[in-house]
Amino acid sequence: MKQILRVLTLLCLATGVLQAQQPSMQFFRPWDQSGLNIFEPSKLDTVLFTGKHVRIGGAFTQDYQALTASNYVATSGKLPKVDSANILDPLTGGFNLAMADMYIDAQLDDGLRANVTVYLSAKHHNEAWVKNGYVQIDKLGFLHMDALNDIMKSLTIKVGDLEVDYGDQHYRRVDGGNSMFNPFTENYIMDEFATEIGAEFLYHPLSNHIIAMVGVTDGMLNPTVVDSKYGALDSVTKSPNAYQPAYHFKVGYDNQINPDLRLRLTASMYIEGSTSSSTLFGGDRTGSHYFLVLEPLSATTTGNAFSGRFNPGFSDQVSTFMINPFVKFDGFEFFGTYESAKGRKINETAQRNATQMAADVLYRFGASENFWVGARYNSVKADLYQTPTTSTPVTINRIVGSLGWFVTQNLMMKAEYVTQSYNDYPGGTGVAGTSILKDGKFSGVMIEAVLGF
Repeated sequence: MKQILRVLTLLCLATGVLQAQQPSMQFFRPWDQSGLNIFEPSKLDTVLFTGKHVRIGGAFTQDYQALTASNYVATSGKLPKVDSANILDPLTGGFNLAMADMYIDAQLDDGLRANVTVYLSAKHHNEAWVKNGYVQIDKLGFLHMDALNDIMKSLTIKVGDLEVDYGDQHYRRVDGGNSMFNPFTENYIMDEFATEIGAEFLYHPLSNHIIAMVGVTDGMLNPTVVDSKYGALDSVTKSPNAYQPAYHFKVGYDNQINPDLRLRLTASMYIEGSTSSSTLFGGDRTGSHYFLVLEPLSATTTGNAFSGRFNPGFSDQVSTFMINPFVKFDGFEFFGTYESAKGRKINETAQRNATQMAADVLYRFGASENFWVGARYNSVKADLYQTPTTSTPVTINRIVGSLGWFVTQNLMMKAEYVTQSYNDYPGGTGVAGTSILKDGKFSGVMIEAVLGF
């Protein structure tokens, strides 16, 4: 216990020194507790430009996992040979791989900022891996045009390889080592996250609390210059796979009505006709924070990195819509999600559907709301791909309870109990092609320490 207290004390002192030495950035979401419940950075011009400078930040997360898992094999009695591949990897309590991110933010000019994020350690990619790099423009004073200066008082432009601003949940998700903004250990079951090359134009004036955004990207995590005519044939169009742009949109309202009450409501859409590999539901390069749950004996940490999540596997004719309400009244906080998505693989002849609902309910308390207690319900109903012409409806449900504490502005501790169940997955004992997730369930405790600066 003394050793733990010493480590926590050193971490608090170190982060305090680092925070004191960090330069201020314009139109910026901090990487510590002060970035909590910030979605789009505000257009409030509160930081004076004093010259070019660089800010180095980081985020580190360490989990202790005590989860147990079971599926149909555990209750099947005598095990037929055909089911041997579905024996689950046995789990025990222990520490997971620590994840770490590094942030390089550069103030290049008045209202002109750049960001590069690097995953230093992650479940899916253990080596250093660049997440993105983009330029954010909030002023165009260097062009010396008064008309543009007036427009930019309500407009933010992002250009580069950027995190797609689809929905609001990606502002609250765990991103590798950054778990500072998520009161729970993991993201949603269907995790919407991608980085793509493109541009976003965000209209968010200070005067009327309206949000309107339009974005266009290349629709790919890994861009390619190979001619699409040499790609696979589309089962519907009978033409080679095409590399078409993807479009995303957001409209909403966000108002701090009084010191105690904030209301926010947004609706978002993402549309993509065809691409080499759509990654809106599989663009995470870090992996889930539930390690090796409901995975086979042959599983590896990097090869089975997304345990507990569901990817519908869409690549063509992708269209998805999300609504996110957010209410904060004093210490009470509610964040909700309703999502309806459809799409298909290039070899499928018809679209499949996936629907997700989620609700986070929290109560934050303490002098600076540095403690919380909360619960999450998350459910996905989707048509599971089986063959190019067949699918089966499945349901996944998750319930989580959470307790948390911001020890300092930079150091957070949280614990949760989670239970997740899989329903209607195909197959049965002795049936070829039975899913390892049939009658699947996992539950248990997660404890997490997070550092962000």
